[in-house]
Amino acid sequence: MGEQLPKISVIIPTFNQGNFIEKTIESVISQDYPNFELIIIDGGSTDNTVDIIRKYEQYLTYWVSEPDRGQSHAINKGMAKATGDVLTWLNSDDWYLPGTLCKFSDLFRNNPGAVMVVGSGRIIDSAGNEIHFIKPNQSIDLESLFDWLNGGDFLQPSSAFSRLAWEMAGPIDESIHIALDVDLWIRMAKSGINFVSVDYLFSEALSHPNAKTTAFANLMLIDCAMVIAHHGGKKHVEKKLNQLANKLCWYEKNYQAIIENPIIKLLRPIIKRLAKNEDQYWSEFIPPWVKQ
Repeated sequence: MGEQLPKISVIIPTFNQGNFIEKTIESVISQDYPNFELIIIDGGSTDNTVDIIRKYEQYLTYWVSEPDRGQSHAINKGMAKATGDVLTWLNSDDWYLPGTLCKFSDLFRNNPGAVMVVGSGRIIDSAGNEIHFIKPNQSIDLESLFDWLNGGDFLQPSSAFSRLAWEMAGPIDESIHIALDVDLWIRMAKSGINFVSVDYLFSEALSHPNAKTTAFANLMLIDCAMVIAHHGGKKHVEKKLNQLANKLCWYEKNYQAIIENPIIKLLRPIIKRLAKNEDQYWSEFIPPWVKQ
């Protein structure tokens, strides 16, 4: 890419995310980086999403609001319109931290062999409390991606890839609606693409009841497992499934003893009241049987 600043294309796929998308857009257009384009692909929202998009129309290279076949299709539509040297997508309930695009640019310029850059990310609740801090493995390759369910994961908004990487491994498989990013990363690794992992905080992702990571947490695990197994990572999937099976067996064995424990009986009414507050970041960790 030489000394010229690479053009970075950011795609925002969205559908009925009027409560969140404005912050996502602001996080891109406020970046201190001169050479980027922002593309928004809306799936025909019926809330105020389109009104917000129109508010920022002057900053957009392209946008459209029309029915689509889901997030995977929306990302592919956006990539087809992108003209950048570096490509990425940003879900409409995620956002970049200041300096992200500059750091992406520096990493690609200073690592000529880099075709995929990955950094750290935070998952937060609506009050801004950190729920998880996700730092990628220092070395990312096919084997580490197969270990996605065992700590080999990273946040998608904290990544960017070259046009070459997209041409080699894309487009997104539109039959996959949850683990679509994992499938793409594995295909990139299989194509021999070089991943550069850095200890730098690029993005934050909001945990809320309608977020895929929250609303479809169990389906996400299953979808990831199926993708990894499909690509040849069966032994890694078996490792995770065995862990879950052991945990399930333990709960089945000890369930009655737990719920009849005097301390649990004493605390249960208090915990149930606290659990009703969805803004409490720890509420998602309270077992369902305690809330009942």
